Amino acid sequence: MLWLIIGLMLLVAAAVVAWPQYRHEKRLSSTAVIATVCVLVFSAAIYSQIGEPGASKAVNAVSSVEDMVDALAQRLQSDTDDLNGWKMLGRSYSQLKRYDEAIGAYEHAAELEGFGNGQTLADLGEAMMLNDGVDAANRAGELFENALAVEPSNQKALFYGGIAAVNRGDPLLAADRWETLLASSPPQEIEGILRQRIAEWRGNEFSPQSQVKESAQGAELTINVVLSDTANAAVDPNATVFIIARDPAQPSPPIAAVRRRASELPLAVTLGDSDSMIPGRVISKYTNLEIVVRASASGQPIAQTGDWFGDSIIDTTTTRTLDILIDRQVP
Repeated sequence: MLWLIIGLMLLVAAAVVAWPQYRHEKRLSSTAVIATVCVLVFSAAIYSQIGEPGASKAVNAVSSVEDMVDALAQRLQSDTDDLNGWKMLGRSYSQLKRYDEAIGAYEHAAELEGFGNGQTLADLGEAMMLNDGVDAANRAGELFENALAVEPSNQKALFYGGIAAVNRGDPLLAADRWETLLASSPPQEIEGILRQRIAEWRGNEFSPQSQVKESAQGAELTINVVLSDTANAAVDPNATVFIIARDPAQPSPPIAAVRRRASELPLAVTLGDSDSMIPGRVISKYTNLEIVVRASASGQPIAQTGDWFGDSIIDTTTTRTLDILIDRQVP
């Protein structure tokens, strides 16, 4: 579901990126063309996931849903401090494409939280984008920046924050943010577009064919992941486990990453060039690697307080198999 939402974000991003360029240049630049391709790809992908030929059967249900949403809105008029209710109202209005009303609901929720919740700020910014498009880009951009200041790993804010950075003329910051998104293991269709734009923003050539060829030739690491007794008792079996290879001299962004579930441990994981986060930046090109394995309670790729982890720095010329014990907790 999350990546369906990201797909919808790309539809908005296409308008945000392509329209100003067309209006200014009176022609479709390469960036505008890529944005248009995003629209086509994700329209098809989203329909394949949620489209129903018999959608007419749901018409009667829509009116009942709207009645329930209106009833919630009426109740909140006399219960103005119900934070979860205002958030639910904002999400409901957004689902019904009543974006102007969603903005009002999210603004009220943000006020109740003292504008300190990254997800609420990102939701508010998105509602503004969907409601006003390009005209709201500056106002929404500030909200996404504030969301990232509070919650650096927020996926919605990272996505829109990348688009905002490009529009401000900072493509390297945009690339950094979308590389963090890549660590969330998006579906293949979305991953390809993220990689293509990242390569463009960094001034690199992107070739899926050459990437596959390079990956096939790269060596692999085998990582045996085990939870300590203490960690095993504390970690939720449904927690996401990230297995990450990074450059000790430049830890961010990661070089390669895969994810598993805590319930699968103990487990032997293979990490190779095919798990690269960025085209051309593969583990076979590094002599020294830091391997980090982290059980994330939040499911976010960036470490959070309370996560359990283990790590090791290896020389890849002599080590191809290693054991990682998850036995420490992020303070």
